[in-house]
Amino acid sequence: MKTEHQRQEIIKAINILLNQAYDSTLDEIYALLQKIEAEEDENDLRAYNAAKSDRENNSLIAWDEIKKEIADERKKDVA
Repeated sequence: MKTEHQRQEIIKAINILLNQAYDSTLDEIYALLQKIEAEEDENDLRAYNAAKSDRENNSLIAWDEIKKEIADERKKDVA
């Protein structure tokens, strides 16, 4: 991850280049940035769903193990 100072320096350099670019180049850059943003949103959603699914699966497994332990303890108490 970049520091705030590094980010500002990169943004300044990009702004200089953008101000010198042709309109058609600006259109292409804009379209590319929109595509990147959409892909990042999609990746974030995929990661969220995977983590959510993993958490649900792990909690189901844990709950099954807990129920088994409770049943085993009951059998010990009865015996």
